[in-house]
Amino acid sequence: MTDAPLKLFNSLTRQAEVFEPVHPGEARVYTCGPTVYNYPHIGNMRAYVFADVLGRTLTWKGLKLTHVINITDVGHLTDDADAGEDKMEKMAASQAQSIWDIAEHYKQAYWADIRSLNIRQPAQWTVATDYVPQMIEFAKGIADKHCYELESGLYFDVSTVADYALLAGRHTQEQLAEADEAHMRIDPVKDKRNAADFAIWRKTPAGETRQMEWDSPWGRGAPGWHLECSVMSGEVLGFPFDIHTGGIDHREIHHPNEIAQNQAHCCTNGLDDPRNSGARIWMHNNFLVERSGKMSKSSGEFLRLQLLIDRGYHPLAYRLMCLAAHYRSELEFSWEGLGAALTRLKRMVMAVAQLKARHAELGSASIDQSAPWEQEEGWTLKQVQADDWGKLQPALNKFDAAIADDLNSAVALTALDDVLAAKKVDPAKKAELAAAMDAVLGLQLFNLTRADLRIRPKAATIAEDQVEAAITFRKELRAQQNYPALDRQRDELAAQGVEVMDGDPLGWEWKLG
Repeated sequence: MTDAPLKLFNSLTRQAEVFEPVHPGEARVYTCGPTVYNYPHIGNMRAYVFADVLGRTLTWKGLKLTHVINITDVGHLTDDADAGEDKMEKMAASQAQSIWDIAEHYKQAYWADIRSLNIRQPAQWTVATDYVPQMIEFAKGIADKHCYELESGLYFDVSTVADYALLAGRHTQEQLAEADEAHMRIDPVKDKRNAADFAIWRKTPAGETRQMEWDSPWGRGAPGWHLECSVMSGEVLGFPFDIHTGGIDHREIHHPNEIAQNQAHCCTNGLDDPRNSGARIWMHNNFLVERSGKMSKSSGEFLRLQLLIDRGYHPLAYRLMCLAAHYRSELEFSWEGLGAALTRLKRMVMAVAQLKARHAELGSASIDQSAPWEQEEGWTLKQVQADDWGKLQPALNKFDAAIADDLNSAVALTALDDVLAAKKVDPAKKAELAAAMDAVLGLQLFNLTRADLRIRPKAATIAEDQVEAAITFRKELRAQQNYPALDRQRDELAAQGVEVMDGDPLGWEWKLG
């Protein structure tokens, strides 16, 4: 039997650690969510696929999961290091809309992408503006010992906590001096004690009015971006909680500042004990790299999930693309790579369809007549271990070892491939194990159909029934060995955006290109 200990890479200690929950039998996870000033790009969405696989893995290991994702609708400036304009205020002004309308529109767009990628709903979405009173109380509690007031607002003095910027790999005096110099080049705030000091509360400048502002002991204004996550994670999950996740870009500024606030609030000292940071483990996914430069939102037309769909790619092909690489590795995006992921997804869907058909054929002859893929809740390893898997046991061992090894989804996928390819195995048992594995990977293999994966590109002009009729006629021409007519028809279809795939082993036969 298998039950590999779950090991997760802790960015704070720079090593993989066996996961031991703060509260026995539970796992409490906080994920940094989006600032809803624009559509998320596919690089942003990689962070939520990673966090989703983490949550599914914790469920697999039998832990009761409480997962929180925040929505930032105030306080995030255009530069993560406390410089520039408020992202939300800037977008609202450029669109001549209410900031509340901007936040609602992009929040709904983000949630649509979450659903399209089959990312499970967290236990709670926390919206920053719902927690402003708690933020003010949090700031009041740390202000005397750790903060100072300037004309522009209340600032956190990073010299008042031990091991500042340890998470970013900068904690010696020499390294902090280098960080200070870097901050001085980008941060225009006058009279700060240390260049790395950051805003807890930003006062509204005299003579100005923001759409989002509140009264506070330090004047009317808005909370700092870093304050939000400390308050919301602590309020909902309690300190210390188990795991804090985010993109690797947060490891350099946002999360070190969040940790400093947590230390001040909890009255703890150095980070030699990870519990002093507010979370026991800090986890970060690496970047999605796109060489053309269309990943940045500042480029105007950037890569969002809807663009992939508009080009005829099912969003779960992107999820599979993410799973095929380790979350801590850079992942290069290309249309060829996405196409390969879609082909792999098609093969999996076809294998599952054949498995379901075989299961139905056997009926009473099968050991288990039920449909094991219809289980509503996530599968757990303990539940799966109750069965005798016979020839499938090595694949289960491989899967559990991989997913427990810091979420090695790439190897876990090959274990699922092994199950789907297994010969002379009871189809009910095979389906049950494949469904259990898919519950961790989240590809919806037992719900997808061939028709689901044939997405019509937005630019296509030919109707699908016309294509099907042409393919039927093409088979007649092939039977007649009328190759000149076949070539002419291929060219005619190509001119309408249809790529014919003669001899396609998957049986898809054509695609709209």
